Amino acid sequence: MRILVTGATGFIGRKLLEGIKDPVVLSRNPDKAQTPLARGKAFRWDPLAGEPPREAFDGVEAVIHLAGEPVAEGRWTAAKKQRIMESRKVGTTNLVRAICDLPNPPRVLVSASAIGIYGDRGDEPLEERSAPGKDFLADVCREWEAAADPARERGVRVVHPRIGIVLGAGGGALAKMITPFKFGLGGRLASGRQWMSWIHVDDMVGMLLFAVNNEHASGAMNAVSPTPVTNSDFTRALAAAVHRPAIFPVPGFALRLLLGEFAQILLASQRVLPRAAEKAGYGYLYPDLQAALRSIVE
Repeated sequence: MRILVTGATGFIGRKLLEGIKDPVVLSRNPDKAQTPLARGKAFRWDPLAGEPPREAFDGVEAVIHLAGEPVAEGRWTAAKKQRIMESRKVGTTNLVRAICDLPNPPRVLVSASAIGIYGDRGDEPLEERSAPGKDFLADVCREWEAAADPARERGVRVVHPRIGIVLGAGGGALAKMITPFKFGLGGRLASGRQWMSWIHVDDMVGMLLFAVNNEHASGAMNAVSPTPVTNSDFTRALAAAVHRPAIFPVPGFALRLLLGEFAQILLASQRVLPRAAEKAGYGYLYPDLQAALRSIVE
């Protein structure tokens, strides 16, 4: 099956390409995207400028759409928030328009979303059918998913993997967390009672490909492990993985002063469960946090 990927130069995208035999890539920087490709081809596409080139879809049976302005880089100024929203809403709209205009569209579109759609929900277990939240990221995710849905009218199976905290070596959330822990300076964030819904990057890639290949996968799919943990438990597990203590908690007010509105991502509690993936039969490589962290650190 020939698979087209957007967002291929990001942390998840780079790992995803390792598992695809002959990918097609859409990128603002096709030269950079082409570098890691043993096979396949990269095409230039600016998601905000219009539809991607039609020739990129030749022979393509599936699309995995990951492109979007990074959420965790830089303070959330008004301009940054606009880029976060437009890169997902406008970019997905342009991609889907191109798909719908094709005489033979791909069979499946796996269009990324995020668990941010649920907002800050305390200890409430959250499944795919749970109501969305009411903050900025929830609004972004609702618009993001809605922009992909018109492909269904063209007969395309659409899957929305709602991505949690992705853990892996060389990037993602762990790259930002691990250095202070290695020096024994790590600690819980605020109370530490907030839930963290995580997934190993190998399972993230596995779930994306599972969504492509499983005809029963459709609609929202929480891309998280089946074992969410509190921030305190995560802190202890990471400290144990690097064989250091974790005794320096970071107060919530300090995070807000340092990071502004973005701090809400670190302080929000989201106890998300992957009911759709489990029901469809996805088999996890790393369902346990300690084993996942050991595999990454070692």
